[in-house]
Amino acid sequence: MARETYTAMNKLLRLLMLMGVVFALFFSTGCDKLRARDQLNKGVTAYKNAKYEEAIDHFQQSVALDPKLINAKMYLATAYAQQYIPGVDTPDNNKNAEEAIDQYKHVLDMSAPREQKVNAAKGIASLYYNMKKFDDAKKYNHMVSELDPNDPDPYYSIGVIDWAECYPVRMEERAKLGLKPDEELNPKNKEQKKACESLKAKNWPAIQEGIDSLNKAIQLRPDYDDAMAYLNLMYREKADVECDDLAARQEDLKTADSWVDKTLSTKKAKAEKQPGAQGITLDQQK
Repeated sequence: MARETYTAMNKLLRLLMLMGVVFALFFSTGCDKLRARDQLNKGVTAYKNAKYEEAIDHFQQSVALDPKLINAKMYLATAYAQQYIPGVDTPDNNKNAEEAIDQYKHVLDMSAPREQKVNAAKGIASLYYNMKKFDDAKKYNHMVSELDPNDPDPYYSIGVIDWAECYPVRMEERAKLGLKPDEELNPKNKEQKKACESLKAKNWPAIQEGIDSLNKAIQLRPDYDDAMAYLNLMYREKADVECDDLAARQEDLKTADSWVDKTLSTKKAKAEKQPGAQGITLDQQK
């Protein structure tokens, strides 16, 4: 009987100890989450005051205390991105972009709300674009369009990237031939015809994708004047690689000019809708 009582007490003691460990872990986890939110709030305050390094330190601590706190990862990524200076190719500067991209990718891997996933993908696409990693930028803009098919911005961004890829290639070919930027390639000249065909082989896929993407952006946002402006540029790229097809070239240039007109009229219509756009009338001056 005494042995049975001893065994029962041992089991009870072990159960109590286990419950104590569970309670301690639960209490510790709860405290960590509270501390994580405290660090997050301190980081937000520092960020709003443009103290980005201090903000990064707080957000890092918040993420360490609660790895599932999505807002902390988003803020940490944004703070790193804020530190990145586009066009400055140095290890420290690029590290800021890479750190931001890593945090945004963590958000994409988590069960985050769609809006946060969209913002994370947009953040990555923007950073890759500024780093001139155009294929990666396109990849994440495509991800944005998959997450939110009604958002015109990723289609616009893809169109901009396509033009950024085409234009320097065309200018390089012209420089090799000693041509001015606005001078047409002459298909009757063997060297220029060969250059045109080579240029078309390189640029045609991006030209087609760019035109399709920009048209999609305008379909989703009919007054997207920036997309209209780039459609003008893309049709000029297309015109320059029509080579032997003079009629197609002229049609492309005509289309480009029409997009210039649409861009200007759209900008004008937007300006007229702005408060105070009409200015002071003669009646008001009396």
